[in-house]
Amino acid sequence: MATGSDELARLISTTIRRLVTEAGTDTQYREPLVAGVSSSDPRFDELHHLVHPAHMLPQDLLPGARSVVSFFLPFAPWVVEANCQHREKVAREWAMAYVETNALIGHITDQLIETLRERGIRAAAEPATHNFDPETLVSRWSHKSVAVIAGLGSLGLHQMVITDAGCAGRFGSLVLDAELPANEIQPRERCLCFHDGSCLECVQRCPAAALDTSEPLDKQLCWQKLLQVVQEFQQIGHADVCGKCATGPCAFESAVHNGASFSTT
Repeated sequence: MATGSDELARLISTTIRRLVTEAGTDTQYREPLVAGVSSSDPRFDELHHLVHPAHMLPQDLLPGARSVVSFFLPFAPWVVEANCQHREKVAREWAMAYVETNALIGHITDQLIETLRERGIRAAAEPATHNFDPETLVSRWSHKSVAVIAGLGSLGLHQMVITDAGCAGRFGSLVLDAELPANEIQPRERCLCFHDGSCLECVQRCPAAALDTSEPLDKQLCWQKLLQVVQEFQQIGHADVCGKCATGPCAFESAVHNGASFSTT
């Protein structure tokens, strides 16, 4: 069954929004963001230099890939507010949101792959997390990098992607062998520290001292903190999460509100 690019974009966007609404999770979400980009965008090649030489290209994930979809599920305010209550201790609500949202992203991509298959479109996806090298801590497919390439946001000092709905949430992505409408992507600076140096909230809130203005994120220090959290929340799943750096002024919004997203109208 042939599907036009505009119709395909609407199908993907509405499917994501419907599945989030029907998720039945304890975690609640704000309106998802969805954007697409051509798999031939030259910035994918740059990931070999910017992220890791072994970072996959869309064609590695799906031979014949033509487009990549990125989506962001922003947490409801109360999830973020819970994680603001204590500097060192990760809130159970935040840990639960991490576990539930990773599972939800897997459900969304599985459903999209099946829905697209029924329309003669092949698609493939990587897990929301735990697809990284345990020594280098580098992902073979970075959902955050894909989100930046798709125009959903920009990296902040904390190495989180700040979207027009902030950075408090989780990203997923999907590669497919069909064309999507071209978005006009205008790179924007969304991190106040990078913009004018006026904010260091993520540095101050990091309980592992893994952030600094003069050095990139110390992944090993961050990882050691996450492993401690895993032990604390074993009963709810593999919650290797902290998120204190995502509870500052960029948690819910950015200074620029012109993200390139699919329209559902």
